[in-house]
Amino acid sequence: MRRSLLFIPANQPGMLQNADVFEADAVIFDLEDAVFASEKDAALELLNAFLDAIPLNKVEVMVRINGLDTDQGLIDLKHIVSEKIDTIMLPKANLDVLNSCSDILDELELNYQMLKRISIVPIIEDADACFHAYEIAKHPRVSGLLLGAEDLAKDLEVERTDASFEIFFARSQVIYAAKAHQKDAIDTPYVSTKNEEGLILDAKYAKSLGMNAKACIHPNQIDIINEIFSPSKADIEQALRIIKAMDDPNNKEKGAFSLDGKMIDKPIIERALKTIEKAKKYQLI
Repeated sequence: MRRSLLFIPANQPGMLQNADVFEADAVIFDLEDAVFASEKDAALELLNAFLDAIPLNKVEVMVRINGLDTDQGLIDLKHIVSEKIDTIMLPKANLDVLNSCSDILDELELNYQMLKRISIVPIIEDADACFHAYEIAKHPRVSGLLLGAEDLAKDLEVERTDASFEIFFARSQVIYAAKAHQKDAIDTPYVSTKNEEGLILDAKYAKSLGMNAKACIHPNQIDIINEIFSPSKADIEQALRIIKAMDDPNNKEKGAFSLDGKMIDKPIIERALKTIEKAKKYQLI
């Protein structure tokens, strides 16, 4: 269960040191796009040293490795996998790459006698991955799907716009695939880091479609994303009223009951329970 995921370049010591200060639900240490080819080995060494020195217990630790179609991707996996990380973010994901990544993790976890099982968040960033999102989300290691809109737009040969009409289909594919398997649907970052109004509109729109989390590329985006993807005060109050009404002896044996003149049935009760679960996790109640 996530709301905000912050990308942190693995070659920037200052940002690494502040990883547990930011209020993101997950930090994504980036070994791929944020790091020049000439600096990738040094970034990997720096990240490993940082994780050895500073335990991050309050936040989910993700690492975006380089693509497994490169030698560097395999090097990243072999050197970064440990009990200190929770999730591998997998770029240029497709079914074959996902299965290869899972097989490598199986071997490394066994060799390192690890107690935890590392999850995978594949990045859906080309047309092929969009059409196979359902099968990708079904994989048992996958805990969520991230839409990578910038690379997708390049693959589609279209311009990325604030209106985002060009990624409506891809957003929908990610949402339906993820939700069909009870996984997180994670929206693409909003890249205009100084445009607060644009971020608010973009995040609210993504949430209205069914996204339950959003990646970000700057710490100043975290608070906005957390607020938008958290249950509102009104949502929480209504959920509590629904659960209270459900526990009323007059309603307990009913398949559905009325509250404020509206029918309350199983799907609405389950949504209320989910709202309360999120509110408790994010310490809103």
